[in-house]
Amino acid sequence: MKFLGSIKEFLQLETIDSIKNAAFNESIDSSLTVLWFEEDSNEFIIDDKKYFFKRNQIVFLTEFHHVSAINIGKVRFLRFNRPFYCVLDHDTEVGCKGILFFGASQLPIVDIPEFEFDKFETLWKMFVIEMESNDSLQIEMLQMMLKRYLILCARIYKSQENYPKQKQDVDLIRAFNFLVEQHFKTKNTVTEYAELLFKSPKTLSNIFSKIGSKKTPLQYIQDRKMLEAKRLLHYSKLHIKEIAFELGFDDIQTFSRFFKNQEGVSPSEFKKSTLRE
Repeated sequence: MKFLGSIKEFLQLETIDSIKNAAFNESIDSSLTVLWFEEDSNEFIIDDKKYFFKRNQIVFLTEFHHVSAINIGKVRFLRFNRPFYCVLDHDTEVGCKGILFFGASQLPIVDIPEFEFDKFETLWKMFVIEMESNDSLQIEMLQMMLKRYLILCARIYKSQENYPKQKQDVDLIRAFNFLVEQHFKTKNTVTEYAELLFKSPKTLSNIFSKIGSKKTPLQYIQDRKMLEAKRLLHYSKLHIKEIAFELGFDDIQTFSRFFKNQEGVSPSEFKKSTLRE
């Protein structure tokens, strides 16, 4: 089951296994994935390390993880992209500050306690029901359910012994990504983020290249600005000039050039096209 919104908000909910697992192999830009294992027989290689996952464990994956499945049991598969639910935008409510996706120095794994199982089971059933609905409130309902899902996971993860206490250098890219989420409205250059990470811009660029990323650090910064621009143009009542200043542009002309270079149409043309949908 898939949900696709007006500005390409994406949410996918599936139950996969060794036969039905096409969803796992699909590539979705800027996506975050949550795997809830219903059986014990799961073997994966993630970032060149072998993992065996047990029943009622949940693991959290970003687009930066390199994942291959050796053996898949029955898995509840949840995937969403940034337009659907920006982790930082809801950071205060979730209370994880990127822990589940960008704040961990090791792969985040949650073991669902027996006394919490009914909450997860009920929430998943509600997810399935809402995915089959089709009205103007559907996206809000789905976002609320995802938020609840992440809250439950974050609480358990922070209470378990495997919660990492320190960052490591191997998380440099995830740390960069998280900083972009925090500062994309005010910081526009790779140099500014490199300074926050106590690295050189060249080091950041080299690491992105080393992992085979199709995007440069600058492209990630620009993509995040574009995402917010499209959100504001589609959902808010702000004028284009106000949106330009909100996103850190000095004038509407600079914003319009940036937007058209990225999207192929002007901000006003984009706004008109989304209003017609």
